[in-house]
Amino acid sequence: MDLQTLKKLVRQGEHLHLEFKLKATHPDKITKEAVAFANAEGGIILIGVDDDKNIKGLKFPDEDEFVLKKAFEEYAFPPIEYELEKTILENDREILIYHVPQSPKIHYLLEDPLQKKNGKAYVRVNDKCVKASKEVHQIMKGKKNEKNIKFYFRENEKKLMQYLDENKSITVQKFTQLVTINPNTASKTLIILTLGGLLEVVPDEVEDFFIVKPIE
Repeated sequence: MDLQTLKKLVRQGEHLHLEFKLKATHPDKITKEAVAFANAEGGIILIGVDDDKNIKGLKFPDEDEFVLKKAFEEYAFPPIEYELEKTILENDREILIYHVPQSPKIHYLLEDPLQKKNGKAYVRVNDKCVKASKEVHQIMKGKKNEKNIKFYFRENEKKLMQYLDENKSITVQKFTQLVTINPNTASKTLIILTLGGLLEVVPDEVEDFFIVKPIE
């Protein structure tokens, strides 16, 4: 990537597909961002750029590259696929550009790399990395399996769609109250309707919400 293209990219600011990190000081956190990109729509991580869009570059880029290669191998399971580009600045410092594609697998950030367990899935939402809820995780698994989903349109589903006709979104908790069912049943219903293509989940740090899937 040439310098002009890099500057144009940085001017966009962090968003759904772009993340800035000044250094590889916290490689586990950068791995979490890579996991989130892989589990969502893919994205680019720029190492050597701060949150204020200042392109400072890395004085010893080989060290950061080594640290991140090791982190991506140890903290992400399964390992993250990525492509690495480098851009040299006027001051001879470098920017590391990690291209992380959307993955056909679900990736997890491991709490204990040695044991390869207790992993957590993350997704990218706007410019944030968000831990996948139970519902989002099940939806991710269902989409990866690419199975045809069948669902029945009973009274609860009718009330749900009537509610969404008048409101922009609904949460599991709200759906539970709306039709007086237990949270597990409400969760399962929303998951099935999402996998069936009727709804769309919008992950959130506090509580996910579901909307009617826009017509493409």
